[in-house]
Amino acid sequence: MNEVRSSYKNPLCYYKIADFLKDYINKNSIIVCVGTDKCIGDCLGPLVGTLLKFSSFPLPVYGTIEKPIHALNIQKKLSKIKSLHPYNNIIGIDACLGDESSMGEIQARDYPIHPGKGIGKTLPEIGDASIIGIVGSNYNTKIFNNNTIRLNLVLNIAKEIYHSVIHSYYLYDNTKSSL
Repeated sequence: MNEVRSSYKNPLCYYKIADFLKDYINKNSIIVCVGTDKCIGDCLGPLVGTLLKFSSFPLPVYGTIEKPIHALNIQKKLSKIKSLHPYNNIIGIDACLGDESSMGEIQARDYPIHPGKGIGKTLPEIGDASIIGIVGSNYNTKIFNNNTIRLNLVLNIAKEIYHSVIHSYYLYDNTKSSL
């Protein structure tokens, strides 16, 4: 399993993540952003999805603030996505809990996300590749339900992921068109 990590504060964060992701994104990719806007700590995915939709990103994007994919609808939404795009690869995006020292870190990986794992829920894996943003400490698993996570942190991580996804697609596209 391969992955790359960077703090959202690193000026080259988006490029580091995009350079890794370019090998997993292509014209048949789908972006699935998981989370809910009802909780600051869990709104990372829907924020990224909304930013991608507003920018007219050329690939299908599911999971926005308006139409989130969360624990209560994930099974139904994934079934519908897979029926609409049966042969496409999925890149999953989600918020995550981690060590206190990892807060603000973005990780791109060549394996799926596991929504709900940090708070003890068993939900389906999502993605052939994934991006997570560590928004809080796993010291307290109720962190998504309290007021310790700042929206500013989540928004800054979301913007870096958004730029990474866009840049990775154009890195992929330029690589393929120059062959």
